[in-house]
Amino acid sequence: MAVYAIADLHLPAKQKPMDIFGDHWKDHFQRIRQDWLEKVRPEDLVLLPGDLSWAMRLEEALEDLQSIGSLPGTKLLLRGNHDYWWSSIGRVRRALPEGMLALQNDSVLLGGRLYAGSRGWTLPNPESTEDDLRIYTRERMRLEMSLNHARRLSADAPITVLLHYPPLTDEAPGFSDILEAFHVTDCVYGHLHGPAIYGAVRGLRGTVRYHQVSCDGLDFKLYTLYGD
Repeated sequence: MAVYAIADLHLPAKQKPMDIFGDHWKDHFQRIRQDWLEKVRPEDLVLLPGDLSWAMRLEEALEDLQSIGSLPGTKLLLRGNHDYWWSSIGRVRRALPEGMLALQNDSVLLGGRLYAGSRGWTLPNPESTEDDLRIYTRERMRLEMSLNHARRLSADAPITVLLHYPPLTDEAPGFSDILEAFHVTDCVYGHLHGPAIYGAVRGLRGTVRYHQVSCDGLDFKLYTLYGD
């Protein structure tokens, strides 16, 4: 089983054309779809760490979910900051097409590997508000809940974490202490766009390998996390 990742699909273009953010976004989902069809087999897994749809309500997101659900492989979703359509996890899971899974304060065991995660939040900085710090603390708790759930599923399977927001920067350790405490091997994240992508943390930091997978930073192609 191969594992791929891509974040920030921002569907659908018909409601919010993404090329308002630059010509490189023109027909971006068609390009993602073509690459997906060339790479992904039914037995593979694709991680989607947030910002799947611009929809405001779950009913409005169904067409976008079907567009992704019709593509090959198992899809594992995580909520992003723009996924306003993501209501209660029970409603979301009931609406998902076959072969599409959603993470929220829990984890899944697929192909001998655990997948856990949380949305994350802006890391503490001198401009952080009390509300920012409250949400950041809550997201740390949710990540720990997800990882504790993972360890209840398996005491020794390797763990990959999905976050939407960057888990750390060169200046701020962010969520990295939690990832290292649970012996997470890899962390995939999105959220960043434009020039911010190029300063993102990648590769091995401490004991965790970080992967930045915003789609525009990948030239709208899936990122290969693990091969067969």
